Amino acid sequence: MWLKRGGWLDRAWMAGSGPAMTGDVIIAAAAAAAYHSNRQRARALTEAWLAGQAYCPNCGRFPLIRYGNNSPIGDFYCSSCNENYELKSKQTRFVSKVDDGGYQAMLKRLSSSANPNIFLLNYDAKSLAVTNLVIIPKHFVTSDMIEKRKPLAPTAQRAGWVGCRILLTGIPDAGRIPIIRNGTIEPKADVLSKWQRTLFLRGQRDLEAKGWLVHVMRCIERLGKNRFSLAEVYGFERELSDAYPGNQHIKAKIRQKLQVLRDNGYLEFVGKGIYKLS
Repeated sequence: MWLKRGGWLDRAWMAGSGPAMTGDVIIAAAAAAAYHSNRQRARALTEAWLAGQAYCPNCGRFPLIRYGNNSPIGDFYCSSCNENYELKSKQTRFVSKVDDGGYQAMLKRLSSSANPNIFLLNYDAKSLAVTNLVIIPKHFVTSDMIEKRKPLAPTAQRAGWVGCRILLTGIPDAGRIPIIRNGTIEPKADVLSKWQRTLFLRGQRDLEAKGWLVHVMRCIERLGKNRFSLAEVYGFERELSDAYPGNQHIKAKIRQKLQVLRDNGYLEFVGKGIYKLS
């Protein structure tokens, strides 16, 4: 049996700042019993767990509501603020990529207000513990992070179908908000605060402009310090030039994006070419 009553899931959520675990794990086990493959069982169990435990990182509302099977919008939604959520789960950590749906459908949904945010969930199959839960706000996923997969073989059931992967390496730490980290639940207030800090990215309707902002945020994080200089960000000029070959004024664009980040409270300008993270 995959699930047992009184395990880590009960104890962790009762002790955390989120909603208490209902303890009704029998329903989750029954849902998984209808499936034969481990992948299907894991999907059923993690969806049931999230439905009983997760709050909305945007507004804090509990619980999230499940969509019906095969919904094109996502797996869950918030009945208060209407945010959509998609769940990805696996035993091992998500490192560089995560599989998603159809390539063209993904590109189309990036510009839609219904585009879902992404939960990344890791679990331990032996102890049935959720070891890590991260939320990636949808405003961090840009078109340059979508990798096109090869079409399915002619012999496949969906011959010719083209899927995609999301390249997680393009997402800065600010866009990977931990809810559970190594088995420890993060304070709900911290999760909500980190979410609100980058909502200004949703105002960037031009996907390339938003891609620039996210890339510059990633460069700043790689400096590894709270206080940095404009000259240090200029050090990524070659990388940004390779990423955006159509732009011939990289340094000017860097200054522009730093100003946008400053105007939205993500950075503070100290003076004489020095910035610090807010």
